[in-house]
Amino acid sequence: MNLHADLAFRGLIHQVTDDVVYEKLNAGEVTAYIGFEPTASSLHLGHVLQLCTLRRLQLAGNAPIVLAGGGTGMIGDPSFKDVERPLLTREEIDANVAGIRGQMSRLLDLSPDAGKAQGRLLNNADWLTSLNLIDFLRDVGKHFTVNQMIAKESVRVRLEREDVGISFTEFSYMLLQAYDFLRLHEDYGCTLQLGGSDQWGNITMGTDLVRRVTGATVYGLTSPLLLRADGSKFGKSEGGVNIWLDPARTSPFAMYQFLFNSDDEMTPLLVRYLTFLDHETILQLDEATRSSPQERRAQRALASAVVAMIHGDDAAKKAERASEALFSESIAELDEATLLDVMADAPSTTMARDTLGAGVDLVELLVRCELATSKAQARRYVDQGGVSINNKRVSGDVIVDLSGALHGKYLLLRRGRRQLHLVVAA
Repeated sequence: MNLHADLAFRGLIHQVTDDVVYEKLNAGEVTAYIGFEPTASSLHLGHVLQLCTLRRLQLAGNAPIVLAGGGTGMIGDPSFKDVERPLLTREEIDANVAGIRGQMSRLLDLSPDAGKAQGRLLNNADWLTSLNLIDFLRDVGKHFTVNQMIAKESVRVRLEREDVGISFTEFSYMLLQAYDFLRLHEDYGCTLQLGGSDQWGNITMGTDLVRRVTGATVYGLTSPLLLRADGSKFGKSEGGVNIWLDPARTSPFAMYQFLFNSDDEMTPLLVRYLTFLDHETILQLDEATRSSPQERRAQRALASAVVAMIHGDDAAKKAERASEALFSESIAELDEATLLDVMADAPSTTMARDTLGAGVDLVELLVRCELATSKAQARRYVDQGGVSINNKRVSGDVIVDLSGALHGKYLLLRRGRRQLHLVVAA
């Protein structure tokens, strides 16, 4: 199956400036780029869709460019933002670019072994920060009218809000991004810019500028925005925290759990967008989700594939084992760091080691840990077989002590499947 057909199957095509680009992509004749703004020292899960798209192009023989916005990051993209971004210092941006550079390279082959499809990592600070203002206004600004710029939807929605508006700084962003495309075309033969659908206005400014300055035809191709059910961009946890690619900020296990907990409606899209599973496997996972949703086969395949891609096979296997251990007696086999990672979102209670060592009645402990509202209710939960300690179901009159504590100080209380509480001896 050719690249165009694969992109269509995966639902990755939203807008294109000219269908002729598909023939060029299928033939492996294109140098394409995607830009990322260094607003943080790590990319997050929402960026992976575009990196995967670049990788798909490279596998088909095309040459990818990942552009870090060290220059445009000093301005800030206003596209569909409610308010203006805080301006970062040059030092902050340089640190962020350094942080995301390695992440950008994980999915792309940057070695000479890739031949004509060798990938590049570039930084637009290399040319934007040395621009002469007068030359830029004469050579670039003259090609666009203010009427054309304010007609872009990403700008218009801000202009319609009198309480926010848009600064001249942000208003100039689209000219800088257009200039990026021109430089990449002239210096590297780049003929395609990729991005999310919210970048359409900026992308078409770039294709227009290249045509007006050089007479060449270049192209733009956008993919749908990956949105959650509430309309927010994908890549954040329910608490609004980004799922970062940096393992020091989001552990492989936390990323695995985030993807494993994807709902049945969104999972088929995520499998298509974020994995390189073949079409037959994807269709089989679709059917498994319809016929046996409780098995969560698609979610497991998604989580394993993405974590392996970002953090490596060993990290994915470890995260999968930890996920399984969360509901089995094998939780006792986890090292302490992984155990605490697994239990990071669970409420906890610290108790004196002497108190736990002497033994505490389970019924009283359930009430103390708010897994029951009364001793009578706690007793019913135990009698009905709904309580476990370290994932071992308990019954009868139980005295809890440290004899079975994990790593000598942790006790995992569970009521039902999802009500967890970690007791820590200190």
